[in-house]
Amino acid sequence: METHAPEVQGVVEEALPNTLFRVSLESGEVILSYLAGKMRLHRIKVLVGDKVMLKLDPYGGKARITRRL
Repeated sequence: METHAPEVQGVVEEALPNTLFRVSLESGEVILSYLAGKMRLHRIKVLVGDKVMLKLDPYGGKARITRRL
């Protein structure tokens, strides 16, 4: 049975190599995140200051950027 990861909003604070980003969440927490495969496939650019939608990893640590707002 598949469990759904919670989605949160955040703002990109820093762009790192290999499509990694440091994103600050609404709660004030800063988390390391990576681009979802569909965003890479369609070459959607994410820049510093962009608002993004994230799916949090259930084990903590990283998040996946699923949408640019």
